[in-house]
Order: sequence, then structure tokens, then C-alpha cells
Amino acid sequence: MEIRVRESCIRCGRCVRVCPSQIFVQETPRSVVSLRKPENCIRCGHCVAACPAGAVEHEAFPPERVHAFARRDLPTPEQVELLLAVRRSNRALSDRPVPPEWMDRIIAAADRAPTASNARQLGYTLVTEPERLREVTEYTLLIFRRLERLLSNPLVKPWLKPLMPGAYRYLPVFARLRREYAEGRDRILRGATALLFIHAPRASRFGAEDANLACQNASLMAEALGVSQIYMGFVLTAVRQDRHKRLNRMLGLGDRRVCAILAFGMPEFLYPNYIDRDPAPRN
Repeated sequence: MEIRVRESCIRCGRCVRVCPSQIFVQETPRSVVSLRKPENCIRCGHCVAACPAGAVEHEAFPPERVHAFARRDLPTPEQVELLLAVRRSNRALSDRPVPPEWMDRIIAAADRAPTASNARQLGYTLVTEPERLREVTEYTLLIFRRLERLLSNPLVKPWLKPLMPGAYRYLPVFARLRREYAEGRDRILRGATALLFIHAPRASRFGAEDANLACQNASLMAEALGVSQIYMGFVLTAVRQDRHKRLNRMLGLGDRRVCAILAFGMPEFLYPNYIDRDPAPRN
């Protein structure tokens, strides 16, 4: 990795303080900044973003990828608080598709989320074809049906119920989901016109954490665009219960691990109010 500190360096030491790999070295305040083991760089870009003089020359971040901005152009804290307050999982969806350019912005927002050690191992698979969306719903119901049979088996129920009381609470839910789908009501995808699967290598230590940070970015961008978004807990549960990785084969994901799933759709209406929630306990 080629990294260089130009002569325009003003020796402020910002790059030294922000580099997580401690590549930048400054022996004393305002002394010359030098490099140590640049091969340890994780390509996070902190050094380039922090430099007020544009003195850090980094192979991964050429000038056309570096953009100055004014902090006064950022949303105010009040605007951010309002966006967080109004974001809801609106399940009243129309049959209008989400514009592709909006989905591109949502995925780009997800991809800006931080990842552990800047590993950036997440992948994004977008499904919009109606037939494929139906397959995801039917796959989920199939896994739930098999789980129902296992949990209801009189030979294993006495052993499993004390160990998995929460799972037994969902047995009537699984039956209702299957019944309503047979009647023409999909309570899994709720009429969503797009599904975003966020996945990571199976060996990734922080894949789930990285994916859920990305998921939150995507959710907030969708809200800003007026797009409904719903976390697909049922589908994710089915994926985790499926030892044969049928969904991976369906989506061509190989051995990657699906860590988060969001459904998107254009809402029939937008909420005109937001509510205050009970504050979380603090120690």
C-alpha cells in the first residue's frame, strides 16, 4: 500500500491520533510525521479525511475520491432526531415498485456503515422479481411447517419444551401464517416489492454486527426517501433453522451467511404523527 506525507504537511498530528493501525508516527508535538509499517493499513481513510492540508497521499484514496464539505450543510441534531422518531415499519404497502435509483441509494447508504477492522466483507443481494419474492415466502413457510412438526412430535416435545419455551409460543403463529397465505394474504413479506439480503463470509467474526449497522443505514435512507422498510425477522429465523441452506442455493450465495434482511415497498400512506416511547432504563 503506497502512502506518503507531502511537504505541505502542517505537522498537526491529526493523522497520528486517528490512525487505528498506528502507521503515522510523530515523536514530539509539531515534529515531522513519518510512516511505520504502512503494509498494516486497513484502508479506512481516516488519515485522508482528517488532514486539513491535504498532505496525506494514499493509493486507495486518489484526489477524485476525496471531498471537502462544510459541517453547516449537515442535518441539524433536531432534524436527525425527527428522522429517528418518525421511522416506523409501515406494513401498509401499495403495489407500486420502489424506483431502482432509490434502491441504489438505499444500498449505497448501507455500504457506508462502519465494519469491524474496516473489513468490508458484506455483500448485498436485491430481489425484486415477483416470482422470486413468492419463493422466499413459500420457503419461509416450508421451514416453519417443518419446525412445527418437530416441536409437536410427542417423542421430543417433553424434552424440547422446557429448553425452548419461546419457540412453542410461535406454533399458533406459524399455523396462522400458513393459513392466511393459503387464503391469499402474505403476512411474511406483506406485499413488499423488494427484498435486500445482507450477507457475510461464514467465517466473518463480526458479520452479524456489521450487517445490522448496514441495515440501520439502509432503513434511515429509505425513511428519508419515503420508502417503507420492514426487518424480515421471520425469513431470517427460517434461514437460521435451515441446515440445508436452501435459500443460499436459491440466491446463489454459496456458503455465505445471511445476517440481515430488509423488505421495501412504497407505502399506501405516510404516518402523520410520531409518538414518544418510554425511555430505556439507564444505570
